[in-house]
Amino acid sequence: MTDPLDRLQATIAARRAADPAGSYVASLFAKGRARIAQKLGEEAVECVIAACGPDPAKIVPEAADLIFHLLVLLTDAGLSLDDLRAELARREGVGGLVEKAGRETERR
Repeated sequence: MTDPLDRLQATIAARRAADPAGSYVASLFAKGRARIAQKLGEEAVECVIAACGPDPAKIVPEAADLIFHLLVLLTDAGLSLDDLRAELARREGVGGLVEKAGRETERR
């Protein structure tokens, strides 16, 4: 496993069972999915704020925090980067407007 995102998700999964008092990841899992989702939203806002600022380099650490918390959420839901990769592969070659229209049709 050489991909840093795969390694990160494996670390997140391993820390799930750790003592919440000594592990940030375990403390997120202990607080539940709603808190994990809230934290993901907070990180998304911080990424947007960085993107609107004058220094593009400030986007990178915020994007890393966002992806980290997304991986925590995926792990909590029993999902993985492979599930995300499969969805992206399914969408490959499909225009964004067409793909979005298909999702809206599925919701009805």
